[in-house]
Amino acid sequence: MADFAQNGVIGTLHNLRHRTTEELDADLSEWSAERPMALVLPCLYSELEGPALNSIIEKLAQAPYLEEIIIGLDRADRSQFENARKFFSRLPQRHVILWNDGPRLQAVDAELSNRGLAPMELGKGRNVWYCLGYFLATGRCQAVALHDCDILTYERDMLARLLYPIVHPTFNYVFCKGYYYRAANGKLNGRVVRLLVTPLLRALQLTIGHNDYLDYMSSFRYPLSGEFSMRAEVVPSLRIPSDWGLEIGTLSEMYRNYSHHRICQVDIADAYDHKHQPVSEDNPSGGLHRMSVDICKALIRKLAVNGKVFSPEVFRTLKASYYRAALDLIDHYHNDALMSGLTLDRHSEEATVELFSQSLMSAGEQFLRDPHVAPFIPSWSRVTSAVPDVFESIQDAVIQDNA
Repeated sequence: MADFAQNGVIGTLHNLRHRTTEELDADLSEWSAERPMALVLPCLYSELEGPALNSIIEKLAQAPYLEEIIIGLDRADRSQFENARKFFSRLPQRHVILWNDGPRLQAVDAELSNRGLAPMELGKGRNVWYCLGYFLATGRCQAVALHDCDILTYERDMLARLLYPIVHPTFNYVFCKGYYYRAANGKLNGRVVRLLVTPLLRALQLTIGHNDYLDYMSSFRYPLSGEFSMRAEVVPSLRIPSDWGLEIGTLSEMYRNYSHHRICQVDIADAYDHKHQPVSEDNPSGGLHRMSVDICKALIRKLAVNGKVFSPEVFRTLKASYYRAALDLIDHYHNDALMSGLTLDRHSEEATVELFSQSLMSAGEQFLRDPHVAPFIPSWSRVTSAVPDVFESIQDAVIQDNA
């Protein structure tokens, strides 16, 4: 994937030649004295029993520059939490587990909920939000990265390349997004980016006109990647969506808060594969069906905030434009896959586009029906203003759970 094109409004940092992981580690270790680094790992207990996380932990144990690893654990009872403590105990770095289902953190959540400040939905967004709250509460680190726990092709240099742009002493970036291409087992993957996000951004530009936000979003090569890093100064004002729009919502927040020149993306992997979500054609509450609706709503909400007017007529036009753009892209994807010796099922691709078309209309209907919904979890700046001792409460809960 190496090239040198800078054809978007944000900086793209390529893998122009292969520096060794040891070289990257040495640089990061040197810079860690001035800019300590943390890693957030949001996970489900079931991922401890999956095929990916064991290998990820073994490789993270060799990352010498990490000051702390913050693990957000969801869907775990007490015995499973104790198992998780043993599982992660091999990490030589300082590490803590946020037992999100434990009574202590549940009590913190209940207090925030009584004030209307707690996340409304369970899921990755809530998990990440509390982990970032703990990151701010300790104040130990000046940079933080986040990646998923189901990466089957994980290598240690993924994290090194993700952190490098925001801790380099002369770089001005405050936020970095990882990118890669998705292929595994002879198949071209990445359906939601390829078949929804890319053609939808093009259709929006045709329907409502070119604007800076759409140019910005179109600059990201893999906007739905779960891997990103940021400096500590970014975190307090960041509003995190609680639904499947987490990645799009986070990019939108960075657009709102910072100049394009302070945002970049970096090539972190030659190959990337992780757990695949089912399409869930008959279940709007699960899989890619739910994800596609939430992503559409995230884009629509952001454009509405920027002054764009949506109506049923606009959504009908947008659906038609999206559908045509997506079908045209399938031709390119098919040829690309074939030339690279990969397979692509055109029938399945077109069926998925049809589902995403329905998702787009469903998102539009939900937006028009209830435009006042608050999709974001409050920023930590707002929470600490309302509950000044909340960081102490989170720290106490985590310390006691991990004692």
